[in-house]
Amino acid sequence: MFVGILQIDLLLRGNTSLKQKRQTLSSIKDRTRQKFNVSIAEVDNNDLWQRATLGICCVSNDKIHTNRMLSQVVKFIETNFHTELLDYSIEII
Repeated sequence: MFVGILQIDLLLRGNTSLKQKRQTLSSIKDRTRQKFNVSIAEVDNNDLWQRATLGICCVSNDKIHTNRMLSQVVKFIETNFHTELLDYSIEII
């Protein structure tokens, strides 16, 4: 069994309140969960309007599949939402 952990830092330009940030993140989390069947949560920068850090996790029986899936999640978030990807890291346990 392999557990893949993705930490992704986003810049959410245009947000003017925490309420607007929550709406944006809710959309990102719901669509990502639906498409990839992964666990996802905001894990840092909770009080900043224009920054977010998401933690994403998936479990698989194949290390290559786990890495490929998390890489696809990064591309999906980067291309489908009005966010700027600042940094990300993938760890396979």
